[in-house]
Amino acid sequence: MQRRQLLKGSALLFATSALQAGCSAANPLARPVAAVNGAEGSHTDTGKAAVQLKGNIRHSVARWTYGDLSLEALCELVRSLGFAAIDLVGPDEWPVLQRYGIDSSMCNGAELNLVNGWCNAEFHSELTKRYLQPIDLVADAGYKNLICFAGNARGLTRSAALDAAVRGLAPVVEKAQRRGVVLQMELFNSRVDHPDYLADNSDFGIALCQQLGSEHFKLLFDIYHMQIMEGDIIRRIQQHGRYFGHYHTAGVPGRHEIGGELGALQELNYPAIAKAIKDSGFTGYLAQEFIPTPTTAEGRAQSLRDAITVCDV
Repeated sequence: MQRRQLLKGSALLFATSALQAGCSAANPLARPVAAVNGAEGSHTDTGKAAVQLKGNIRHSVARWTYGDLSLEALCELVRSLGFAAIDLVGPDEWPVLQRYGIDSSMCNGAELNLVNGWCNAEFHSELTKRYLQPIDLVADAGYKNLICFAGNARGLTRSAALDAAVRGLAPVVEKAQRRGVVLQMELFNSRVDHPDYLADNSDFGIALCQQLGSEHFKLLFDIYHMQIMEGDIIRRIQQHGRYFGHYHTAGVPGRHEIGGELGALQELNYPAIAKAIKDSGFTGYLAQEFIPTPTTAEGRAQSLRDAITVCDV
């Protein structure tokens, strides 16, 4: 399942009926984990003991990268590897996460798509309507993070796009602040994967954070994307980590494994990056968003296990 398809499928799913379907207002991590063997979905087992994590990094994995698994099976895999969070899950599936005691570490579904975003004023009216109620739903479900996107430039200068984004986001960020929710704008590369995307460098995102002036607007710093666009990843984290509210990983080039044999062929030093994140005082999530290459479920599970091990500093 590709990320664009996932976002398209999750759009318009923020509705009160999602909570009525069984989404409790309590934080799911505060409740006992449901018995895995009795839950829905196929069982996914690495065949190995859970990774003994050090507790310095809060790990997660992006739902769409393991779209070959049911959400139930992904929850089982996550639990078997010793962590308890999944990124990019909409409200229709929150009850599944709650049965397993899994956090929705980055909620989605309020966005229009990846290209029609906050940097273009023509989308502000619709985006505002789509984000105001979801902020309540995220807060009421006990979650914290809600993703948003800058969208494509379509000929806008960066200065005009920045001004437009500030105007559009300000009232939404104010609502998020009242409810304890953090809007997280993801940084993408425009060189390989997302041509014309506006927030394709950390300087643009940092300027947006500074102008909004709220701890309830942060950047989703995607390490893969920013390595392609600007590199200097560790220095960026050390100097500007206060603006980064969430991290995504993947190997460069190719967006594949960061651990194991394939991980050794990509150019990023993830143990050093994870250490820089830890040393910055970051308390959010580091989410795996690589596309696994093995053809078997066991192989893909091992890829995730390897990635968690690499980043567990």
